[in-house]
This record gives sequence, C-alpha cells and structure tokens, in this order.
Amino acid sequence: MNSIHSGSRTDHLYYPLFLDISGKPCLVVGGGKIAERKVRILLTFNGAVRVVSPAVSPVLEKLAEKGTISLAMREYTESDLEGVALVFAATNDNAVNTKVRKDAATRNILVNVVDNPALCDFIVPSIVRKDPILIAISTSGTAPLLSKKLKKELAGRITESYVRYARIVGNFRKLLISTVPNRRTRQAILKEIAGMDVSKVTQMGLDRLKDRFLEPKK
Repeated sequence: MNSIHSGSRTDHLYYPLFLDISGKPCLVVGGGKIAERKVRILLTFNGAVRVVSPAVSPVLEKLAEKGTISLAMREYTESDLEGVALVFAATNDNAVNTKVRKDAATRNILVNVVDNPALCDFIVPSIVRKDPILIAISTSGTAPLLSKKLKKELAGRITESYVRYARIVGNFRKLLISTVPNRRTRQAILKEIAGMDVSKVTQMGLDRLKDRFLEPKK
C-alpha cells in the first residue's frame, strides 16, 4: 500500500489545499496550551474534535463538559486513530508525538506534529477570515513570524467592500449556474463582472446584476 507519508522530507513544498472538515472526526493528542490552540482552530471550522491526554487544560475540560469536544483522559493508543480524518500530535513528549506520526502513517491519515515540520504531512497557515473570504498564508514552516506579519497587513486590506463583493458575486454565480446552461456564456458573463470595479459591483447589488446579465423570466 502506498503511503501518503512517503517521499523525501528534505524539502517541504506544501501543496495548498482547503479541506472541508465540517463534522469530520479530528483527533488532538495532548492537553496543554498548544493542543488547546489546535482544538480552537478545528472547532472554528466545525470539526468533530476528540482530545486524548491524561491531563488537560481547564479550557479543554470546560469544552468537554459542554459537549463541544469529546475527551479521553488517558494515554494515547493506536486505536484512537480509528475513523479519524486528520490528527494533531501536540504533546510535550517527543516519543509520543513520533508514535502518533508512525501510527498515522500506517493508516494513511494526515498528521501534524507540532514544532516538528519534518514529521508533518500538513502545516497550519496563518489565516485571515472575513466570511466568505478566507486567506491562508504560509512560509512553508520557515518563518512563522513573517506569516503573522503578512496576516496583519492583509487583514487590513480586506475591507467590508470586498466582503460584500464576494457575497454578491458568489450568490450571482450560483444563480447563473442554475439558469444559464451554456458554460461559455456563463464564463463570458463572469469575466465581464471580474473586469468591473469592486465598488461598482457592490453599488449594483445582486438585483441589478441579474437585471443586467440575465434575461427576465417571461
């Protein structure tokens, strides 16, 4: 069986990919502050989070009490990987983190080992989120501080106008797909909209876009 973990680990050229983890089982091994951060980001994107650790932070304990996450307060075992979509190894014990990585490799499960890029199948980027806009920033694990700097700068550039533009064009695109069967016609319309200023599109709104580009129903 080919493993997703195979290949050279000397050069980390990460393939950018947005995953839909909503409702999918995500395992975090560890119960400290780092594990807490990983849990928070998984919950932000609606992952079904399970934590395994003999001890956990008060925050994780409260999340478990509320039913927001599931919690097993014990040492990690390989059976914890059953049915899991992705894993974070976030303990302060290198031997445990390495075991999690090896166990995940045998099951072809993507794993992130905190502070050890050589053992990671994926890394968590800095994220700018202004729904529906989502920007992920990475320096391939080489300069996290630069990622944070870029995140701050880009966040300031994504104004409410861009958010409104994305929502209007996104809704129009859905309508276009459902009402215009010809793919080339749809592409031509979207290309024309893409050439318009953001301010013009936001001023027009969805109704005026429909009036301009879609024939009224008879």
